[in-house]
Amino acid sequence: MADLLDKINDPKDLKRLSEKDLPKLAEEIRHEIIETVNQTGGHLASSLGAVDLTIALHRVFNAPKDKIIWDVGHQAYAHKILTGRREAFHSQRQYKGISGFPNRDESVYDSFVAGHASTSISAAVGMAVARDMNKDDYNVIAVIGDGSITGGMAYEALNNVLSSDTKIIVILNDNGMSISPTTGVFSKLLGKVRFDYHYYKGAEQGKKIFNSNKPGRAIWGWMRKVKRSVKSYVLPTTLWENLGLAYLGPVNGHNIKELESAFKKARDYDKKSVLIHVITTKGKGYKPAEDDPSKYHGVSPAGSKPRTAPTYSQVFADTMKDIMEKDDKVVVITPAMPDGNCLTELQKEFPKRIMDVGICEQHAVTFAAGLATEGIRPVVAIYSTFLQRSFDQIIHDVALQNLPITFAVDRGGIVGDDGKTHQGIFDLSYLPLIPNLNVAAPRDENMLRQLLYTSVYKSNHPMAIRYPRGSAIGAEIIKDFIPIEIGKAEVLRTGKDITIVPIGFCVNEALEAAKMLAEKGYEATVIDPVFASPIDIDKISASVSNTKHLLTVEENVLASGFGANVIEKLKNMDIEFKSHSLGIPDEFVEHGPQSILRHNYGIDRDGIFAAAFELISK
Repeated sequence: MADLLDKINDPKDLKRLSEKDLPKLAEEIRHEIIETVNQTGGHLASSLGAVDLTIALHRVFNAPKDKIIWDVGHQAYAHKILTGRREAFHSQRQYKGISGFPNRDESVYDSFVAGHASTSISAAVGMAVARDMNKDDYNVIAVIGDGSITGGMAYEALNNVLSSDTKIIVILNDNGMSISPTTGVFSKLLGKVRFDYHYYKGAEQGKKIFNSNKPGRAIWGWMRKVKRSVKSYVLPTTLWENLGLAYLGPVNGHNIKELESAFKKARDYDKKSVLIHVITTKGKGYKPAEDDPSKYHGVSPAGSKPRTAPTYSQVFADTMKDIMEKDDKVVVITPAMPDGNCLTELQKEFPKRIMDVGICEQHAVTFAAGLATEGIRPVVAIYSTFLQRSFDQIIHDVALQNLPITFAVDRGGIVGDDGKTHQGIFDLSYLPLIPNLNVAAPRDENMLRQLLYTSVYKSNHPMAIRYPRGSAIGAEIIKDFIPIEIGKAEVLRTGKDITIVPIGFCVNEALEAAKMLAEKGYEATVIDPVFASPIDIDKISASVSNTKHLLTVEENVLASGFGANVIEKLKNMDIEFKSHSLGIPDEFVEHGPQSILRHNYGIDRDGIFAAAFELISK
């Protein structure tokens, strides 16, 4: 029974609990998260590690007036439960349910959307400056993970903290390392001394006294050098202090009393911004997640069907293994996603050539560019939604120099449960507009394999290969490598009534729709363009000249997408035809099962059949 949790309707109720009740409350919250996530799926280990931290945050600060920004939102499940969403928590990441990430449209307690990492400190500085401009009075707290703080954007923001002359509180939730008992005790004591108000006041007074004469200034300079040497040897504090932050920690992230003490000191300290270094255990309270936090970072929902075919990510990793075994000049770069890209086992076999650069997508791309200039063949394995963050680097550092880099763009299209922050629905719009960059979308796992080989060995240009999340279709994988001619489409079915040009995942759905049309007496030509850039417009125009009807299908936004590019090229030719494009309208796609979302947007076989039938009937 969740006796204590039943009494919590909003964060104000937390403040009424006694200190001795808090460990039991944390246990009840963890039980709620484990029970729910094992049924619905979601991000388990990271949220379990942040339960005590969340309780302490809401007891010390006064949200929603005080702004708490989570970076990334994986760690915010306890926050959702404690801010009036416990009854709806079973619907998280479910169709029409609450989001798996903080969402400003969902609750006043969610100060900032956080589906991409390393954004919290920038947002916090912005909120704090706005607070000062508006002559308001509230705290701004950025809770950033040790993974998120590897991103360059976090350091850009920290660099701005000092010059902005405002105060924020940064909580570094560090679950990537542990502290031995001896070091932990010493660090805790030193942290208390270093952050004590008397310490800071004494330091300021001492500076004035010693700086009043020449011998004193010399002594003060020597004392500062000794102090900095000791601090930098014992704790990594000088970096933060040089950036204008007072440093407090390390703090035991599972001792709520210690957390509250640290948070109160940071809240009440008015001299400058503060960084609190909190040590937590990922998966805390659930032994399987503590033992293997990577495995339990993301959990599949109960009742998930076993896969009958490998995932596209697995096919990518298997193909790279075959290529890397034969060529020591090929490397794979991943921005902190070795598990998601199925590279973990490959990393053991090629520890020097599977390169995890942390959550810094911009660096990953330009790092690859540097490698390519010196004869290495880099493959950048990255989710579509995260590739967006390196748009400038693709243009300026890769395409402009025409460097032969392969972008393995995982999770292209609708991803499902992670929702609008993770849907990969923009890449077919922004990638094809870049000169020198070839853009391909395989219809099945064998084509993915052959395109990877083609990009690495048969192309002198950069190439992006975009493939969907989830299981492949079960096509036969040809072990031998067969290069694919760049920019050439394939006619998979011929008919006189309509030309259907789908791309990527949609090709197989279009073939099924063509069979349904045949049952109604209409014959469709189905062309797999293979490439979104360059487009084989000659093959498409030849078919459209005959059928006079064109239907394009893509799992991408329609604006400046594949269909728009095809139709624009055809309109510059002397062809009369009627056309329609299926894809994502001008909106962000909410979370839900891929099959339901695809059906809603009409890009499954039923939607393609209905659109084609209507176009012909007109």
